[in-house]
Amino acid sequence: MMTRRITQLLIGLAMYGISLAIFIRAGLGLDPWDVFHQGVSEKTGFSMGVVVIAVSFLVLLLWIPLRQMPGIGTIANAILVGLFADLGLWLIPEFSHLGGQIAMLAGAVILNGIASACYIGARLGPGARDGLMTGLVRRTGWSVRLVRTGIEVVVLAVGFLLGGSVGVGTVVYALAIGPIVQVLLPKFMVPERPQATAPTEIVEAAPAA
Repeated sequence: MMTRRITQLLIGLAMYGISLAIFIRAGLGLDPWDVFHQGVSEKTGFSMGVVVIAVSFLVLLLWIPLRQMPGIGTIANAILVGLFADLGLWLIPEFSHLGGQIAMLAGAVILNGIASACYIGARLGPGARDGLMTGLVRRTGWSVRLVRTGIEVVVLAVGFLLGGSVGVGTVVYALAIGPIVQVLLPKFMVPERPQATAPTEIVEAAPAA
């Protein structure tokens, strides 16, 4: 079971990084966090992947006052998504034809949804940004919707001011990613290990001789 979980985690994170690269090459706008990442990348000159990794570890520092504990999936997420994003940007060319851009945007959203269901379903720890959200929800008592919306509005605004790409892709992602993950997550969720039946329960359940 652990082999499956780790394999699923790694495949999911690789696909997530590649989907980020496809979003960028589509040139029609990014999701809020990646608008921020791209804006920082534009201002600092660091690659998108390096920025994603650096921001992930900075966000993990915010887990400390929230008393959040990372899992192995959290650390893998912080490193691998950025590495695969840079690999994807190196492999995937830019598209200037609108039809190709729309196709890439659709493919990026679908791939991102599959990737999210994979790594979440592995149950090896949330990503740094998701953990920040859940930690704030637990500590403040605010709703998930309020906390997530607040975080994403802030990073979107800052990213836009830094030069990140906001466009139709930003809206498409916001509307589509939730339903896609909701549909796919049950298919990728690794089941809990069944509890062993106690000996007394076995005796009691056994048919009479």
